[in-house]
Amino acid sequence: MRRIDNKAKTRYTVLDILRAVAIIAMVVYHTLWDLVYLFGVSIPWYKTDVGFIFQQSICCSFILLSGFCWSLGQRKLRRAVTVLVCSAIITVVTAVFMPDSIIIHGVLSLLGTAMLVTIPLEKFLKKIPPAIGLIINVVLFALTYNISNGRLGFGISLPDFLYVNGITAFFGFPDSGFFSTDYFPLLPWLFLFWVGFFLYQLCERKGALKYLSVFSFKPLELVGRHSLEIYMAHQPIVYGVLYIIFKRIT
Repeated sequence: MRRIDNKAKTRYTVLDILRAVAIIAMVVYHTLWDLVYLFGVSIPWYKTDVGFIFQQSICCSFILLSGFCWSLGQRKLRRAVTVLVCSAIITVVTAVFMPDSIIIHGVLSLLGTAMLVTIPLEKFLKKIPPAIGLIINVVLFALTYNISNGRLGFGISLPDFLYVNGITAFFGFPDSGFFSTDYFPLLPWLFLFWVGFFLYQLCERKGALKYLSVFSFKPLELVGRHSLEIYMAHQPIVYGVLYIIFKRIT
């Protein structure tokens, strides 16, 4: 991830490496998903809390990193639209070719929407002291984490009239008939995106950004710089390879 100003150009290699680790972990997770749900391979731990924590940690890393890198990026509107278009492509492709595994309001939808929401609010958000903004959004994320399950905070039930259809599902209030194999609504995940946003502001204020260039590993940096392209391409490639392998076995 590059920061561009009038004085210098700095490549924050650690951010690229962290993004690469996250995308590699996601490829592994989706490969296991294909094996379990599409090819009938038994991997007991995958359906347990361990598998859930693995999946959540990957997506949390992506969302947090995206929020952190927000202030570094250029052409923010174009980036947001690009991510949303990629999200729409995934929805259409899964609806046509894998309707039983359709992806609606997935992680790319969330990231693109979070970017769009942040564009008009950026000046306001930057007026909030970073430490306070960080704490507020951590608390809001924790309070709304189970909102899609009808609960707020520590077990407070939300009224049923909030959970109506696919539109309310976009905001975090899915109706009983809603289904998506990758579901990341605006709430609570926008707050995690903003946790990353304020974390960057705090690091910048404390002079900690210099530590994001302390080491380099070119192969992972290359992967990290092309994480969106890899995300878009990996599932068809993984499925194709597994299909060939299992076809030969059977």
